[in-house]
Amino acid sequence: MTAAVQGAAAPAYAISRARFRLTLALAAASGFIALSYEIVWYRAFAFVSWGHPTVFGLLLAFYLLGVAVGAFASRPFCHPIKDAADEARALRSLSAFVLLANTVSFLVVPALGWFATKSWPPAFGLVALGAGLMGAVLPLLAHFGIAPDEKAGAAMSHVYLANILGSSAGSFATGFVFMDVWSTPRISTMLALVGFVMVGVLWALGAAGRPRTLGVAATAVGAVLCVAAAPKLYERLYERLLWKTKFHAGAKLVHVLENRHGVIAVNDYSQIYGGGAYDGAFNVSLVDDKNVIERAFAVQAMHPSPRRVLMIGLSSGSWAQVVANLAGVERMTVIEINPGYIELIAKFPAVRSVLANPKVDIVVDDGRRWLNRHPSERFDVIVMNTSYHWRAHTTNLLSREFLELARSHLLPGGIHYFNTTSSDEAQRTAATVFPHALRVINFIAVSDSPIPFDKARWRAALVDTRIDGKAPLDPAQRTDADLLSRFMQFADTIDGPSVFAGLERRDALLERTRGATLITDDNVGSEWKARFKFPVIGDE
Repeated sequence: MTAAVQGAAAPAYAISRARFRLTLALAAASGFIALSYEIVWYRAFAFVSWGHPTVFGLLLAFYLLGVAVGAFASRPFCHPIKDAADEARALRSLSAFVLLANTVSFLVVPALGWFATKSWPPAFGLVALGAGLMGAVLPLLAHFGIAPDEKAGAAMSHVYLANILGSSAGSFATGFVFMDVWSTPRISTMLALVGFVMVGVLWALGAAGRPRTLGVAATAVGAVLCVAAAPKLYERLYERLLWKTKFHAGAKLVHVLENRHGVIAVNDYSQIYGGGAYDGAFNVSLVDDKNVIERAFAVQAMHPSPRRVLMIGLSSGSWAQVVANLAGVERMTVIEINPGYIELIAKFPAVRSVLANPKVDIVVDDGRRWLNRHPSERFDVIVMNTSYHWRAHTTNLLSREFLELARSHLLPGGIHYFNTTSSDEAQRTAATVFPHALRVINFIAVSDSPIPFDKARWRAALVDTRIDGKAPLDPAQRTDADLLSRFMQFADTIDGPSVFAGLERRDALLERTRGATLITDDNVGSEWKARFKFPVIGDE
């Protein structure tokens, strides 16, 4: 009876070493494609949501749900492999699954662009579908390539290891290499072509004669069609993701720059969008103002001699252009994590000269990391035109811990001046950490010393500053004189009731923001409280 049991347990059809090696190679390839697509999808979803802090978690949840459901749903397709005919049939089935998974995954981003013009959150369902089809491939591969014997566990670990290695390679190659040299459409097309190669290999191994020839030829035709259709499928992708329900035929981006740090887009109004969120405009003019640029000139009103300035975040370069040309500035260090902004600045005459300004040193790095790595550096003013307080990772520049870090880099009388994007939490946190604070519209200046708003220096900044040889305002011109009068009235709001487009002292600010949560690295206050609402262009 023992012999009979042993005989029954033995596999009816032996699995060759070549078949197992093929399984390992395909497991690695499928992992490479699956994780690469996930990174591509996240780039598109992050852009369409302006980097909303919930999006990564939602995308990951739908992705993992899809993988789990796909793996479970693959069970009915795991038929016993008893002979060479069954093996060939299994290979052809795998080929069909990979083809379907590859096609759906390739179409997720173009479909998101279509959904964005209606309502884009339902596109998460496509992530689950694409991930589910990819998730079904690994169990099918394991069933195909692992013998049902006492070594099945060890063989399964090898298959999983191959899949993990492929996934890691895909994440690294796509996230750090491909995204630095290729656009999203090109990366997606490349991944689709790798998928078609898998389809062709599986079909060629699972078919013979005329069916093999026809199948491989059809796969090649599919790959060619994919390449040919990609430009149309991805046409005006970022316009759709940016304008969403307000997308129209005239919506136009004049520049789209992609690298491993993200996507930067510029519309035909010279407004810049980093990662899908409004990031300023290429403008230093007070007369044709489109980015409330007077806030940059206010630095001179608050500090009598800002000789050394640190600016965290370059964006359009407009703030750097203004501050670098203020009276008294001798040296300005600009920290920018995305070198793409430097490339775009060179294309716009209003800010181009800041790149050649001998007083300006631009460093490509993370602002907080740079401060930690340069503990001895001290500045008269630290300026940050920070992005929206609710965006993912903005806590790194708004938290109590970061404010303490910035304080340690201020010279006596130094000021930390940054954009709170009208967040009560950010304003209260800053005014709590520092004993002196002054709100300037949606910016706040904080210091360990009193912060004046000197009207004489304010007027001098608006009239005497020279940017590329031109003054911001000419009082001899009627329009400029009217603007100057309005700006001087702005300085008087410091003693009036609190208004948004004005100045506000610390005591009034603390009273107004009573009950607001202090932002810390641990509570991620501004992000955690972000409304589950996805903005559209125009909300800025």
